[in-house]
Amino acid sequence: MKTIMTRREATRLMAGTAASLLVAPSSVSAQTQTSLLQRAIPSSGEKLPVIGLGTSGVFNTASAAEREPLEQVVAMLVKMGGKMIDTAPAYGQAETVTGEIAAKLKLHDKLFLATKVGTTGKAEGIQQMEHSLAVLGKKPLDLIQVHNLTDWETQLANLNEWKKQGGIRYTGITASRLSAHADIVRAMEKERVDFVQINYSLMEREAEERVLPVAKERGVAVLVNRPFGRGDLFGRVREKPLPEWAAEIDCKTWGQFFLKWIVAHPAVTCVIPATSNPHHMEDNMQGGLGRLPDEKMRRRMVEAMSAI
Repeated sequence: MKTIMTRREATRLMAGTAASLLVAPSSVSAQTQTSLLQRAIPSSGEKLPVIGLGTSGVFNTASAAEREPLEQVVAMLVKMGGKMIDTAPAYGQAETVTGEIAAKLKLHDKLFLATKVGTTGKAEGIQQMEHSLAVLGKKPLDLIQVHNLTDWETQLANLNEWKKQGGIRYTGITASRLSAHADIVRAMEKERVDFVQINYSLMEREAEERVLPVAKERGVAVLVNRPFGRGDLFGRVREKPLPEWAAEIDCKTWGQFFLKWIVAHPAVTCVIPATSNPHHMEDNMQGGLGRLPDEKMRRRMVEAMSAI
């Protein structure tokens, strides 16, 4: 709860209310919205905005009251030029909720929808993928990833076949544990994939050692989850002022500070922080606007966090 409150306190003064975001103008100008940084997917050249949305832990709800702010979150993502939403069958109702919100807001054509397959066996994998296709309501689906490398060779073979048949546009693999990074590297070196998703933040920098360099070398797009270290980064900076020099990279909040450090890595394609708060979504999107830190500034940011 403390972490959540810290983030709320950091964005308390942002304009608007959750209930008005779909119809009221954003506090960000139209000119600023169009300048959201985009990166190319190496395997195709298609551009993706560098800030997206994760659904783990926040989109698993059947409550109409809880869904309303989620609709505002998705609307804010698109309003500010974003498109990537990442979900998975393992996230409870998140896939279904994502699909229903996209349909309700008529945003399927504006969204890049990514999900995962996380089961064993060829037939079981196909069944799970067909269910994801149905509940997300988009074909071809933009991206399906093998979740935590579960039976990855079998499932990747399924994905490659689906890609050939036009059921999906891109394939990928994911890992949420640092101990799996070596396996992720081996998989990228053995098989061709379009995307890899890993955890990477100012608290978890290990991906810099092998995963990010190999992804860059092999032409694999990188999705980054857990950019706030499951919220622990906000806990560390609680009641601490943002360094004055953060203004040099157009940072106004700690959230933007954490995201810009990640986005500045040249191997990173898109960062997908999860949120159910539309104001946090707006703040997150601003992590893809304005100036980014160079390597010297990134080291300074690491040193600043290490000293806290």
